Amino acid sequence: MISVLRTHKSHRNSGHEELSLDALRPGSWINMVAPTRQELEDVARITSVPLDFLSAALDVEESSRIDVEELDEDTGYTASLLMVINIPKHPGSFSFDTLPLGIVITDGCFITVCLEENPILPGPGGGVSGFCTWKRTRFLLQILYKTADTYLQYLNEMNRMSDAIEKSMRRAMKNEELFRLMDLEKGMTFFTGSIRSTRAAVDKLMRAFRNPQLQELVKLREADEDLLEDVIVEYDQAYDMVRVYSDVLSGMMDAAASIISNNLNIVMKFLAVVTIIISIPMLVSGLWGMNVPVPFAEHPHGFLWVSCIAVAVSAAATVWLWWKRMF
Repeated sequence: MISVLRTHKSHRNSGHEELSLDALRPGSWINMVAPTRQELEDVARITSVPLDFLSAALDVEESSRIDVEELDEDTGYTASLLMVINIPKHPGSFSFDTLPLGIVITDGCFITVCLEENPILPGPGGGVSGFCTWKRTRFLLQILYKTADTYLQYLNEMNRMSDAIEKSMRRAMKNEELFRLMDLEKGMTFFTGSIRSTRAAVDKLMRAFRNPQLQELVKLREADEDLLEDVIVEYDQAYDMVRVYSDVLSGMMDAAASIISNNLNIVMKFLAVVTIIISIPMLVSGLWGMNVPVPFAEHPHGFLWVSCIAVAVSAAATVWLWWKRMF
């Protein structure tokens, strides 16, 4: 799916207008969600952007990076900058994941490519607000800031989930809680790698701002410097939080394994004690059941005496084991 949006440049009209790909105008934003091969080729032909730039974010294993294509008259490619970032995704329940978002900046347009609809880009579900398709650098920084802010929101949500699981585990441990912890730990691992690689891509972007050859593509204005600092602060905060929460989740998983092992030891010890106590009457009855002369064999209350002996010895063993804290 392809949508083209363009901000009105007139001060009297600050809204946005929808365009078709054939009627592309300078200052347009092309958003592609799960594009087909034909759609990728059409956009590459119209914008003179390399096809591999547009398809980079369609690889779910793609990590955050920056690449630059210089103006090439032989191939017809225009100067363009590609930035791939990993954005957070919350499929539902206790599952969290990331997916690549490709951002291509040329002198005439701003292109985004993603496999799915996401909460980062502007749309009905929220995303970046107050953007202008003409201000490409600011739009890029707004996307980066929204991505870091979404990471922080999801990390706080994951922390609340882990707290709820911990409270539930204190009452009674079930397999469901362990599976939820595994899902959270997996999502935390995805977040850690994505935030780290995206933070490294932001550092490369800062070097690109200082590159004279890229000034026409990504020109950092004074009004954008504060936003860039906010982006760096947000990503640093997100990385610190994800490391702390990862350590907490790892500790909870280790504690859960220890609790399971300890519970198993308690059950096995209890069963061993019960087996010992039950075996005493069986031993007594076995001895008196032998086909040889035994005490009380001719006594009229012999069975009662034997039963009392078995109960007395079992009670003594129970008291002794209780005193040894075997229960």
